[in-house]
Amino acid sequence: MPLPLPLVGVVIAKNEGDRIERCVRSMAGLCMEVIVLDSGSSDDTVLRAGAAGATVVHQQWLGFSGQKNAAIAMAAQPWVLLLDADEWLGEGAEMRLRALFDSGGVEAADVWILERRTHYLGGTLNFGGWGRESVQRLFRPSLRYLPAKVHEKLDTKGCRMKSARIRIEHDTARSASEYRDKLMRYAELWADEKKQTGRRAGALSPWLHAGAYWLKNYLLRGGFLDGPTGWRYHSAHTRYVWRKYRFLRTLTRQQVTA
Repeated sequence: MPLPLPLVGVVIAKNEGDRIERCVRSMAGLCMEVIVLDSGSSDDTVLRAGAAGATVVHQQWLGFSGQKNAAIAMAAQPWVLLLDADEWLGEGAEMRLRALFDSGGVEAADVWILERRTHYLGGTLNFGGWGRESVQRLFRPSLRYLPAKVHEKLDTKGCRMKSARIRIEHDTARSASEYRDKLMRYAELWADEKKQTGRRAGALSPWLHAGAYWLKNYLLRGGFLDGPTGWRYHSAHTRYVWRKYRFLRTLTRQQVTA
């Protein structure tokens, strides 16, 4: 049996009992340790994560960036592999990761950009920008996420970055209604954060940005090639973009009239 790599897998979770095992098991044989930082699950997330081989630690919710940073700080190996609970390592990923470490090539960068493919309601997205989305998920544990309410990003200033053909699979939605509610929450968080940085939105902003998303991802990047799944997914994300800027527009008007 191959030895684990000098790598810690980290996951933040809450009420992910239906999918946490898949995530943890994809990393368990590869990593020295898999840490699941749970923020108060009321389902069997903790039990299932532990059964799959993870060390489970409780931490009250600190926000997306804060929670991930707390998990990264627990890593006691030279490298971190961070996955969300609805993600798992794809076919061939373990072999490619082992080759990267065994060759010593991993030391050529501080951050490795992996590929993520999204699945939506039973379908797979291979086009439209979501078949090979670039994500920074393999990195040195000294790095941290920048403060953000949503869509958090690593602080990679001064870091060496390289790309690797290592795939993460992402099953983004349990149901259309759940996903719609999730995107609504994200839109509100995004708008509030942008408003605090002084960003504003005009009356046409929701329509222009939503139209630009549809043109770029559904048409130019070939999202339509994913058939009905592509139509449903990009329709949901076009509405999401519209709502982001609609919420920001509302906050902008409130600020002007205050």
